[in-house]
Amino acid sequence: MFASDIPVERKEEILGKLARRVVDMRLTPLAIVALESGKPLSFVGSQLMVFFQPVFTSVLPFHQYDDLAALLEDRPNVEALIQRIEQLEDERRHAKGKDNQNPGN
Repeated sequence: MFASDIPVERKEEILGKLARRVVDMRLTPLAIVALESGKPLSFVGSQLMVFFQPVFTSVLPFHQYDDLAALLEDRPNVEALIQRIEQLEDERRHAKGKDNQNPGN
């Protein structure tokens, strides 16, 4: 499977779910550093995902893993994932800041 075979809606769904998971687990800085540093090797990384597919598919559904491996082989998709993580982290921080404000003061 190639990244171009995945419909745009499905691509957005996969990247959104992955970004949301990263932000929810508070792994934003680590994920961004790892993705930025791995961008030049994104194709090699996606091929490693294919190699380790039997191990990971015991935890993840096969079609999700296959789609994710295909998406991560293209650098523009890696950049889109980074931007989505940053956007969700900004939203989380903004919501947290609103919650900490005391309306009585």
